[in-house]
Amino acid sequence: MADLDPCFILAGTPLPPGGAAAMGNKAWNLMRMADAGLPVPPGFVLPTPWCRARRTEGADDAALYTALANGIARLEGATDLTFGSPRRPLLVSVRSGAAISMPGMLETVLNVGLNHRTVDGLIRLTGNPRLAWDSFRRLVQGFAEVVAGLDAAPFEAALREAVQSAQVETERELDHLALRALTGEMLALFDHLAGHPFPADPMAQLTQAAAAVFASWDAPKAVSYRRLNLLSDDAGTAVTVQTMVFGNAGGGSGAGVGFTRDPATGVRALYFDFCFNGQGEDVVAGRRTLTDSDRLRRLLPVVYDDLQATQARLEALFADVQDFEFTVQEGRLFLLQTRRAQRTPLAALRIAVDMVEERLITPAEAMVRLASVEMDAATRTRFAAPLPAKLAEGVIAGPGVAAGPIALDTAEAERLAEAGTPPILVRPETATSDIAGMARAAGILTAAGSRTSHAAVVARQLGKPCLVGCSGLTINLEQRTCRIGDRTLAEGDPISLDGNDGAIYPGMLGVLTERPERELAAIESWRHAAVL
Repeated sequence: MADLDPCFILAGTPLPPGGAAAMGNKAWNLMRMADAGLPVPPGFVLPTPWCRARRTEGADDAALYTALANGIARLEGATDLTFGSPRRPLLVSVRSGAAISMPGMLETVLNVGLNHRTVDGLIRLTGNPRLAWDSFRRLVQGFAEVVAGLDAAPFEAALREAVQSAQVETERELDHLALRALTGEMLALFDHLAGHPFPADPMAQLTQAAAAVFASWDAPKAVSYRRLNLLSDDAGTAVTVQTMVFGNAGGGSGAGVGFTRDPATGVRALYFDFCFNGQGEDVVAGRRTLTDSDRLRRLLPVVYDDLQATQARLEALFADVQDFEFTVQEGRLFLLQTRRAQRTPLAALRIAVDMVEERLITPAEAMVRLASVEMDAATRTRFAAPLPAKLAEGVIAGPGVAAGPIALDTAEAERLAEAGTPPILVRPETATSDIAGMARAAGILTAAGSRTSHAAVVARQLGKPCLVGCSGLTINLEQRTCRIGDRTLAEGDPISLDGNDGAIYPGMLGVLTERPERELAAIESWRHAAVL
């Protein structure tokens, strides 16, 4: 069937029919960026009919294998690399992509194609044994969780133990010998927990990874997200297979997520998080607190200038604020994804008004975009003075203020909300599996994570004040307590979050509300002009 043939993400390739509905939002936007000359790694996509067919007619992994092999053959020609080669190996990422973006709800597997032969080939190709063994370790760990459905905890524990044994602060400081030993340990863990060895054959890895990404459409968190956003269960996801670029290639490399404007306030300024010597999952998974954005400006000024130029090019191409993922490999910028940025109601209002003034969109287009925005929610909130001494601070991921009793998991957050008191959801890290609790909470506070992680994006979309990366927060789930700064609080104790300045206060503080008068006046003038 023609609608099941791979479609290619290659510069100079005509855009295929079907648009985002068939290609998925991720692949379609990659195709548009490649067509516009932006730096996109080559790839191909299995369109959304694959997912629908697998759900209704059953999984045909033989057909899936054949389609993937055809796509890989075209990628090999485009890259001069060979999938499974012991000398010049092609490695790929396998990513989801629904027609309507679902941040963090579907799955991704990176570094597909590595085994004990191709890891040596990657070392020959790059001269970088640390890159090769770090990528192999990441593949085993990600494959275990996403494809084999294994508990992530034993693999995270092995990683922590390796970091402690090497007496370094993070896994980014492990050398190639430590990473080689860690990879071996993770392979043994996989064999023990899965009951079979990690698949060494690259095509078997690729086929199983693609099948797992298709299956993630029906994962509980994805179903919950669609319920909250009134999306159909029938659309399905595409699968995008893309040539790997390596943010973990050393000091001039890294991974990041950027917004072309501040998604919390709407201010026209590049808003991004960056992780040196890391890969995309380090940024979006919510398990790491990121502090490298200022270092990027200082150490890689050419890349920073490229990001600034990308900000303008993306908004000119898509005529809207974009949320984009990028990798820097040895000082060279690559774009891995872009999508319409989720934003708070207040940001939506400011962005619409500013884009009309900048002549990127018309007043009529702005009014269409604002039709679904609750104007009553497009307000600025702050706590009334006087304020008590703050307990600690976090990184601002969602603006506004919120107060409520502490809930330490989704079940308690739902219970308190049902009882009429929306809580503050306090968690070790931002995780999209907490979406049901996030939806019922008044605000979110986490010990780890970054402001551009998938869960922080969802929190902003839900309009929740959110603070992440609070180094002063520790949680004891056994005792159902948490320590914020120098105070220990029990679940149910009240706290207040200030998403405007990052402060966390004890107790329930009073809230003041301000209206965005400039933006509301502009909208009223558009309405008046339309009537005339």
